[in-house]
Amino acid sequence: MKIVGFREPLPLTEPSALLDLEAAEPTATGHDLLVRIKAVSVNPVDTKVRSSAEPPAGEPRILGFDAAGVVEAVGEAVTLFAPGDEVFYAGAIGRPGSNAELQVVDERIVGRKPASLGFAEAAAMPLTFITAWEMLFDRFDVARDGGEGQTLVIIGGAGGVGSAMIQLARKLTQLTVVASASRDETRQWVGELGAHQIFDHSQPLADELARLGATDPAYIACLTHSAEHFPAVTAAIGLQGKIGIIEADGPIDIRPLHYKSASIHWEFMFARPQGTPDMIAQHHLLNAVADLVDQGVLRTTLTAVVGKIRAADLIEAHRQVEGGRVIGKLVLEGF
Repeated sequence: MKIVGFREPLPLTEPSALLDLEAAEPTATGHDLLVRIKAVSVNPVDTKVRSSAEPPAGEPRILGFDAAGVVEAVGEAVTLFAPGDEVFYAGAIGRPGSNAELQVVDERIVGRKPASLGFAEAAAMPLTFITAWEMLFDRFDVARDGGEGQTLVIIGGAGGVGSAMIQLARKLTQLTVVASASRDETRQWVGELGAHQIFDHSQPLADELARLGATDPAYIACLTHSAEHFPAVTAAIGLQGKIGIIEADGPIDIRPLHYKSASIHWEFMFARPQGTPDMIAQHHLLNAVADLVDQGVLRTTLTAVVGKIRAADLIEAHRQVEGGRVIGKLVLEGF
């Protein structure tokens, strides 16, 4: 089968950073589905793995997490899906990825593809919606239709996770959603997704929140450059507030949170796929997202189809993601 992979971690300036290769077709056993890939999306985690992770000895590493496709075969323990089912999912960090014609993935982290979406539109959604859902409802413990009178601040509102979180918070809770955007096009995007108020994360956070009357928020989701923003975030969070982060590109000092009894919550959507007792929660979560899409409550965050699932087009998608100015999600479709 066709795959796109790499043999050593390299920057995009190297011609072998990503390669078009061939590999043996995998086989589904146990709880695994064998999925024929129709479309994939590129996330920051793809670029980080490509540039830093050593592949298995003597083998190429197949990248790719977000995927939408069709179940081709199932393992003997599978009960949730059957061949022919259309699915979408974000995969697992320790297994071969979705930049391949065929992929095996555990059924317990797979959801049904929204019937109202094409494969490209669906592939844009899983990783970011899982991340946003888990942070909002599992880490922050916000109740569905709860949060009245409380404010959620989202730093990085136009990115993939921010684009998902704005929708989930606006449509499924009573929170006041205050999201950041620093360019005209990103301000328009987060406004269309439902943010009540918009601020500029390139300006001092305290000044921006004071301007909007959004001081002492109950929740702050810091979704980009967390180490850089963290001192301002700890100063801004309200008493007994909750801070959520998905990455930290440097050390962070949590000591100032002591004086507010505030808490910090890491969200890593690949934790459950490693085999937690509630691993199947991602299956239920993705099915709920699919239902909400088909009901017209949520929308895809696809903004561009970059090309086919091949090395040259994936390199271009990685280049755009590494540039840090992508709005929503980039997708590649077909081989």
